[in-house]
Amino acid sequence: MTRFLAATAVLFSVASCGMAQSSYTLEAKPDTVAWGYYSGMAKPALTVHSGDTVTMQTLSTCGSRERMERGGVKPEDIPPYTDAIYKEVKDRGPGGHILTGPVAIAEAEPGDVLEVQILKINLDTNFACNGFGLHRGFLPMEFPFSRSRIIPLDRDKMIGHFAPGIDIPLHPFFGSMGVAPSGGKIDSAPPFAHAGNMDNKELVAGTTLYIPVAAKGALFEAGDGHAAQGNGEVDITALETYLTGTFRFVVHKKQTLKWPRAETPDYYITMGFSPDLKEATEHALRDMIDFLVETKGMKPEDAYMLASVAVDLDITQLVDGNVGVHAMCPKKIFTATK
Repeated sequence: MTRFLAATAVLFSVASCGMAQSSYTLEAKPDTVAWGYYSGMAKPALTVHSGDTVTMQTLSTCGSRERMERGGVKPEDIPPYTDAIYKEVKDRGPGGHILTGPVAIAEAEPGDVLEVQILKINLDTNFACNGFGLHRGFLPMEFPFSRSRIIPLDRDKMIGHFAPGIDIPLHPFFGSMGVAPSGGKIDSAPPFAHAGNMDNKELVAGTTLYIPVAAKGALFEAGDGHAAQGNGEVDITALETYLTGTFRFVVHKKQTLKWPRAETPDYYITMGFSPDLKEATEHALRDMIDFLVETKGMKPEDAYMLASVAVDLDITQLVDGNVGVHAMCPKKIFTATK
């Protein structure tokens, strides 16, 4: 594997942790979920070490068993661990996502960077849901009512049957993956420097996420499973579903990272979040320029020009308080070999 670090700059390559690795499984139970928040004061559901792998079972945002059955889901298709969580978890909010974790990585401390290798994502059910509520979504005044629907999933063909004659290719990813802030609870909905509810559909299995650490242990959580989503997530939900993800965690000590970054097989990705779309775009663009300067040895003005001719700035999502923008730089443009 190549190194993640070059001098003191944070790069986008997979790191070798240089220590024995262990594997763990974290099932979704009342005592292993955080309902609606990330918190630097939270008790870890599991503590692991840098280099370890954790398989995490998560719930959807489709609601309780009763709500899903009213929508048309067969009782036998609803994962049974849903019931105990809805019955027993009383510490809820301020957000609505049921996140599995937190997972503490023992070596992680404020000022470090947590590398999250997304090794595998499994679809756990044969259905997804989508819906919007009153006063919610990107066009609340044009749709002043609530609607929801159940979308059957064909997990063999990896297709979602949205409606007769409309099939959606499935690319499962977690809408929310993040670490704790330095203090107490924050709402699970707005994404920010801790990552969290990014709703970035590029973060599928085989990609890697890098997050600045702000609390001891990092305290990683994941949830808000999506079978597929359009950039923007305009009605406030995607193809919401149950997922199980396998993650490898690697801690990079005393590194500086302002915003989450990611790497796919084909792209380097920087991100920005803000209540203002222009400001979120500026964050993503500035971090891409910083990345090109740090890792490719470019002058800032040349990186700015390259961003204009080769980097795509995409709207990640528009509906969660802070909007998101991600900058995608294709790897194939770099043809020089070392």
